[in-house]
Amino acid sequence: MRQRMALTSRRPSVPITELEHSAFCKPEDELPSKPLAEEMAVNVRWQQIPSEYLHYTAEELDLRIGEARSKLGRSVTILGHHYQREEVIKYADFQGDSFLLSREAATRPEADYIIFCGVHFMAETACILAATHQRVILPNITAGCSMADMAPMDDVDDAWADLEEVLGPGGIVPITYMNSIAGIKALCGRNGGIVCTSSNAKPALEWAFEQGERALFLPDQHLGRNTALEMGISLGEMVVWNPFRQLGGNTPEQLRAAKMVLWQGHCSVHTRFTVSQIEAARELHPDINIVVHPECPMETVQAADMVGSTEFIREMVNSAPSGSKWGVGTEVSLVNRLAINNPDKTVFCLDPVTCPCSTMYRIHPAYVLWMLDDLLVGKVSNEITVPEDVKRDSKAALERMLSLP
Repeated sequence: MRQRMALTSRRPSVPITELEHSAFCKPEDELPSKPLAEEMAVNVRWQQIPSEYLHYTAEELDLRIGEARSKLGRSVTILGHHYQREEVIKYADFQGDSFLLSREAATRPEADYIIFCGVHFMAETACILAATHQRVILPNITAGCSMADMAPMDDVDDAWADLEEVLGPGGIVPITYMNSIAGIKALCGRNGGIVCTSSNAKPALEWAFEQGERALFLPDQHLGRNTALEMGISLGEMVVWNPFRQLGGNTPEQLRAAKMVLWQGHCSVHTRFTVSQIEAARELHPDINIVVHPECPMETVQAADMVGSTEFIREMVNSAPSGSKWGVGTEVSLVNRLAINNPDKTVFCLDPVTCPCSTMYRIHPAYVLWMLDDLLVGKVSNEITVPEDVKRDSKAALERMLSLP
């Protein structure tokens, strides 16, 4: 039996995906496409790829991907997350956030193969929701998520055991953000909990409080805190769970008094957005609209005019009147796409340093072509699978979310 480690403090560690986040940051407004060999010069982990794919130009990749897709027909569908680079998103049959993409996969039964241009936890969710005959492929297996990596399963299992020991069975309801590994979704499913997205975090949290007096929110402390504040829960009723400290750095009395236990995780992209950036944007454009994602820190959210999910941000900018100005606090690839699609408006990223999601950015068109070429010869590479018991329990938590009014 594995010895529990949450009862004693442990040496803190930082996920490698967090350490690598700044690798693609640059002061320019654009991240031009380069042959994969040049991009691999950036000091991050890259999945090894056959050498023939390293030096293709953008034009060669475009031609070969088109030819492969024509041969494979409807047996393959490509899904593209909003944060993907332009050079990849153009191949997507459907664009959306992580959950919308996973649901879309389930509506395409004719597709035997789903190439998910996103990150690992998204491909896992697609696997959970896809039909049994469908196989989910992640073009670059190193495309992870620093937030999801901040809540490894052993740490969460230990925390849950400690919380049950202090609060008793049923003393706290687990709720996990979609941006988490499948095992955490399964833990929520087994223990009467629920999954949420940034669009429905508030109704999901309201549901959780109908089930019990406390909630454990995983893995993004900022989304949990911002949502709880919107519901009228005070900061004094929240505690943060640090997995490297005994009882998360809390006393039993603090845990019993809390309404919200926030896992100490965050998004490497959205924590870059600051109040000073908002102030600078307002000074430059006094009539600007500031909209940010709820994964941003509390102070940033409170200084903004509007806060909402990726889909909310897209809708606000796309439907805004001509001539309006928008400072946006979310991933730069999406912001740049909004600017391109709304030439009659001023749209820019609040962060003056261009920092794309470093794991999402590893989905280069060369990896997409590699996956397609393998399918042409009957080989499935980089398949993402989820054990059947984890699928079952995860679906229970996802179905509770889908039943929300």
